Amino acid sequence: MALAERLEQGAQALVAFARALSDAQWHARVPGDGRTVGVVVHHVASVYPVEIQLAETLAAGLPVTGVTWDVIHTMNAGHARENATVTREETVELLERNSHAAAMAIRALSDDDIARAAPVSLYGDAPLTCQFMLEDHAVRHSYHHLSRLRKLALA
Repeated sequence: MALAERLEQGAQALVAFARALSDAQWHARVPGDGRTVGVVVHHVASVYPVEIQLAETLAAGLPVTGVTWDVIHTMNAGHARENATVTREETVELLERNSHAAAMAIRALSDDDIARAAPVSLYGDAPLTCQFMLEDHAVRHSYHHLSRLRKLALA
């Protein structure tokens, strides 16, 4: 399935990027964000299960409730505090493991599952498809952060 392949490609690109960083780059703070590069990469790895769970909720025809940007910001801040000293090795392993599991979960969805829509609290309860949720979150996530992190590494 193309969605799973795109997720895997993004994760592989992020893994390659993380492995190529110097220790100073790994520990550098991301301007305007405050987290270190390593914590941001770990963040991507750690939220795949949540992103897949949200998509699977929509695939089941159920609404996504209680998810707001405030909840996400609080979750991200807690993750940054709890993982401030994360190592590259454990992060790369988590990124590989969770991206593989996410891709397998996507492959397990039927075409009907992918097309199913339900209200999503994060988007004002707009009825959104499972495909949209996957593309906007799990599939896009590594590409989104990788683009920003590459700019930082090249600066």
